[in-house]
Amino acid sequence: MTEPTTSAAPITMFGAEWCGDCRRSKKLLDTLGVAYDYVDLEVVDDGADRAHAISGRTQIPVIVFSDDTHLVEPTDRDLHAKLTALGSI
Repeated sequence: MTEPTTSAAPITMFGAEWCGDCRRSKKLLDTLGVAYDYVDLEVVDDGADRAHAISGRTQIPVIVFSDDTHLVEPTDRDLHAKLTALGSI
């Protein structure tokens, strides 16, 4: 299980363990060695509200990047492309 990184991480992922897309995106970030903060919506009281405020949607994961953009339910391909574009990998 990945522990949350410091709050200085340039990426924040909002997700939940029961969510298959969240587990998949988390696994990709971990495999690539990308630092990120993980906001567990089952643990953080306002996590779901924060994710919804960012994306305007209820789907997860919501992944927020250092350039103030975000992806919702990204495919591995889309997430990998975004990380590459940002120079994170």
